Amino acid sequence: MGTPVSGRKNPQLEPLIGFFVNTLILRTDCAGDPSFTELLARTRETALAAYRHQDLPFDALVSALNPRRAPGYSPLVQVMFSLQDARGRGLRLPGLSTEVLDVFNGTAKFDLDLVLTHREDGIQGAAEYARDLLDPPVVEHLCAQYTRLLTMALRALHTPLSRLNRTPTKGSTP
Repeated sequence: MGTPVSGRKNPQLEPLIGFFVNTLILRTDCAGDPSFTELLARTRETALAAYRHQDLPFDALVSALNPRRAPGYSPLVQVMFSLQDARGRGLRLPGLSTEVLDVFNGTAKFDLDLVLTHREDGIQGAAEYARDLLDPPVVEHLCAQYTRLLTMALRALHTPLSRLNRTPTKGSTP
């Protein structure tokens, strides 16, 4: 899975205007049927290791690994996941009113791109996907299952992942 990271660590980029984002590739080991808490710890370590190498451009990684390429597919990663913090988002300038607009150019850059946005009133999710690969009902089901899994995991943090689907939630029967 890939996740975007700001590419502004280099001081030489500070005075420049532009969109400097790099893609980090994350792989989490689910071997041994960990609990949600254990999986979070593993994911944290994976993310921290990836952030230590965030200055390596994604294109340089692709060149070094030289994966078999297929037209229409992003190399190395087909699924992106990002968490954005939109609380207090916006530009405040004297005498001007501004607003942030979400723009979609009509083309999915990945097979599936899941974005969670932390807003003042909670967390909102969105999915962008390649319609030639995925149908809307499939993506809606995937998002509903993801929400359900997170809800169940938060109620049973130490339950092995394989058992979360069988863990009853409030108001449900086992």
